[in-house]
Amino acid sequence: QVQLVESGGGLVQAGGSLRLSCAASGSFFGISVMGWYRQAPGKERELVALMARRGTSKYGDSVEGRFTISRDNARNTVALQMNSLSPEDTAVYYCYIYIDDDETYWGQGTQVTVSS
Repeated sequence: QVQLVESGGGLVQAGGSLRLSCAASGSFFGISVMGWYRQAPGKERELVALMARRGTSKYGDSVEGRFTISRDNARNTVALQMNSLSPEDTAVYYCYIYIDDDETYWGQGTQVTVSS
């Protein structure tokens, strides 16, 4: 069983910053990819950022240059530093992992609200 525990969401004013964290625990051999997706009301879930085990990262177009993903392989954690936030970033943010057993897991989601 794999568990993802997210933290760090909340309310922030436009232009501000937030940092999300996610810790994975449970029975797995290794985590190939860790990252974040988000879903705003009435919209589909979209990629925010992903990072492979060796450090290669991929960002969604709308967050490139503002958000930074990092991970700690030893601790099975991933973080997302979000800067220059705008109301368009308001969404539920989901932690995501793809493990070496060819399975994916999602966190429960954490709300990020950016006020104008």
